[in-house]
Amino acid sequence: MQISTRLVSSLLLLGLAACDAAKQVTEATSVTTTNSVPSSATGSIEKNGLRLTPFFDSPKFPTAQLRLSTPAAGSTVPSGAVPFKYEITNFLLTKMSGGMHSEEMANSMKGQHIHNIVDNEPYTAHYETGFTKNIVDGQHVVLSFLSRSYHESLKHRGAYDLRLVTVGNVAPGTPAFDLKAPHLFYSRPKDVYTGKDTQKVMLDFYLVNTTIEPGGTQVRATINGNEFMLDQWAPYMMEGLPMGENTVKLELVDSSGKLIPGPYNSVTRSFSLQP
Repeated sequence: MQISTRLVSSLLLLGLAACDAAKQVTEATSVTTTNSVPSSATGSIEKNGLRLTPFFDSPKFPTAQLRLSTPAAGSTVPSGAVPFKYEITNFLLTKMSGGMHSEEMANSMKGQHIHNIVDNEPYTAHYETGFTKNIVDGQHVVLSFLSRSYHESLKHRGAYDLRLVTVGNVAPGTPAFDLKAPHLFYSRPKDVYTGKDTQKVMLDFYLVNTTIEPGGTQVRATINGNEFMLDQWAPYMMEGLPMGENTVKLELVDSSGKLIPGPYNSVTRSFSLQP
């Protein structure tokens, strides 16, 4: 009987020790996981009164598709007004996107649209599937993607198109553009913001052939001299911007902070806030 009692006591002690060890492992894992999560994944990033907050709760359009049918990829078109024609499915142009963000940031009253970006210059917004655009002679990189009414891009593979288009004559020695290399394109902010639109301004960019993540490739955003490392491909709400001119510099960098080669992987833009 004494042997049985001692045996049971020993087993209980072993069980308690095992539970305690398991608890320690769980707590250690929990601490490690928490410490490894970047600040941008848990909420806002703040510096010198400027706050950036990623958001992921916009209306979803997972099956939306965009295809640029004209001009054809790699084609040569006459100088002047270049015709563009798109085929779009599961996404309605001119419809208001809805959601809370349509009420708290700059929102186009014309509704959802296409962002057309040539050579990473400021985009033009288009609310119809066909239009013309004056483009100078030369080889051009054309990025197109679907946009919510408040200018947030759709970021899944079928929602964008990237291609080379030659207009008129190409100057000798024009460098080749690698469509398969990692590229960063600038989208927002843009132009002038007034009234309540100055309180929350969206930062949005487009990535092609790359992803960003903690400890890996990231986007370095320098806003009015304040540097933020962005490790999520998401729109960011900027708050605390001063009135007047503001400047954003975006750079696609590797895990060591070195700029990744590419003609558009470093870009600087200015925009203005007015009362």
